[in-house]
Amino acid sequence: MIALGILAGFLLAAREAKHRGHDTEIVFDLFLPLIIWGTLGARLWHILTPPLSSVALGLTTQYYFSHPLDALAVWIGGYGLPGALSGGFFALFFFARKNELPVWELADLFAPGLAIAQAIGRLGNYFSQEIYGLPTNLPWKIFIEPAYRLAGFEAVNFYHPLFAYESILSFANVIFLLWLARRFIGTLRIGGLFLAYLGVYSLIRFLLEFLRLDVALVNGFNINQVYFAVVFVCAGVGMFLRHRPVQKL
Repeated sequence: MIALGILAGFLLAAREAKHRGHDTEIVFDLFLPLIIWGTLGARLWHILTPPLSSVALGLTTQYYFSHPLDALAVWIGGYGLPGALSGGFFALFFFARKNELPVWELADLFAPGLAIAQAIGRLGNYFSQEIYGLPTNLPWKIFIEPAYRLAGFEAVNFYHPLFAYESILSFANVIFLLWLARRFIGTLRIGGLFLAYLGVYSLIRFLLEFLRLDVALVNGFNINQVYFAVVFVCAGVGMFLRHRPVQKL
């Protein structure tokens, strides 16, 4: 599902590039750098901020530091999406600088693609029975097999399908971003679409973290929620600065 999401994301980015009059080769030239640095960032985020389920298995940051080969064993533990976003933007930034391309314009091309990649990729959590939320008896509750339940919840059968919430909201974000790009094509400044993506997705993740059971704690704080709160504020400030009226002297 992650691979399918990545493929859909790049195809949508290529479509957006063509729609905006850019060479689609730019998008596919970025394929490997984005995949490599996004994966490295995602893995590093997991190692530095392991969730409670990993900590319960002894897969702490200290464990990875003392067993560096296990840090490379991606089938042990997992990934962290905040690291994927950070690593991906790092790759895009240096690719743009190296090839003398506008960073924010490239970021705009990938904004809807990122949203659809996340929407499709999240559905994979259904098959791995992870990223579920608090216990619930709502009609759309999801049954979690005992082997995949967190410590302290062994007797609880049904939970919020948190991955489905994020997937649905991410699909809605795709529609919103495509509408925004076409409705305000003359007024939306370069970088505005990417900042809109960051703002919407950060708000989604920040709110959904209140329902998440398997959180990553750093000094008692949900580090993912803190990360997305900071990104949301930065995206809002960036949007304001890029679209504030220019005062004429």
